[in-house]
Amino acid sequence: MLNIHAITHNKWDNQLPPIATANSGEEIEVETKEASDGQITPTSNIEQLRRLDFDRIHPLTGPIEVQGAEPGDALEVEFLEFEDMGWGWTAVLPGFGLLADEGYTSPVDLAGPALKLWNVKEGTARAKFGELSVRLPISPFPGVIGTALPSKGRFSTIPPRENGGNMDIKHLNTGSKLYLPVFVRGAMFSIGDTHLAQGDGEVCGTAVEAPMRIKLRVNVVKRAGIREPLFVTSGVREFSKYLAFPGMDSNMWVATKKAVKSTIAFLSGYMEPVEAYMLASTAVDLKVSEVVDQPTWIVTAYLPTEIFEEKLEFPRPS
Repeated sequence: MLNIHAITHNKWDNQLPPIATANSGEEIEVETKEASDGQITPTSNIEQLRRLDFDRIHPLTGPIEVQGAEPGDALEVEFLEFEDMGWGWTAVLPGFGLLADEGYTSPVDLAGPALKLWNVKEGTARAKFGELSVRLPISPFPGVIGTALPSKGRFSTIPPRENGGNMDIKHLNTGSKLYLPVFVRGAMFSIGDTHLAQGDGEVCGTAVEAPMRIKLRVNVVKRAGIREPLFVTSGVREFSKYLAFPGMDSNMWVATKKAVKSTIAFLSGYMEPVEAYMLASTAVDLKVSEVVDQPTWIVTAYLPTEIFEEKLEFPRPS
């Protein structure tokens, strides 16, 4: 097995030399850093978050050259195993996230900064949110993963792109296979921004961010002809009971915000609203429930109630 340490970069640049070379079909173990590149640690507080250097965000391990990969091929990445380091973090960063451009519906401001540290043991991330004890089953995956872009230059890792990039798809977990288009010789594959758990939507802008070791297998699929990523998965985390909040509007973006705000409003009976915002980002799944009754769209926020040690009351007496 090829072991690759966390030698990182944080811009897409197809002129970067490879840090390692793998053969097609080879199993490799990759070490990743968490999204802040070590600026947040298990003992951090809000002051470290205030001093965060955004130029260091998204350290990616790579690029890793894969022998035999040529433009027009696809790189198959099979996720075999994820190993956590026993901790993770979630934060609200000013100017970032679904609700960054607006205050809350009360005098409370959701802009942050706010930080939540998680203790991870035996497949569960634990943290206290107000009066509630949260036990969140982990399902690790890479937030950013991709091949080198076809164009020369240095490109931000923040948006998703045709090479993969910052997709934040929580179903890219153990047992899944991701297919990435190859644009340059050797594919020049990179991976990082690893997450222990996330709700679909990652609404506050962070998940349970964590460093990790990942075992994966890379394989070159010749002349695949894909221009954007696709993946195969059976690892969809589901719970048996949810409390769900539909958001309805003629604008799907506004409908999404309504669903998240309703979730925050309910959880704010148990915790600070900014804590509810972080919890929604790590555990609440956003789903498009209806598109046929135009011009009104419905986006629903699904809050799994099994993650709480305490019993939730709904509706909660005021």
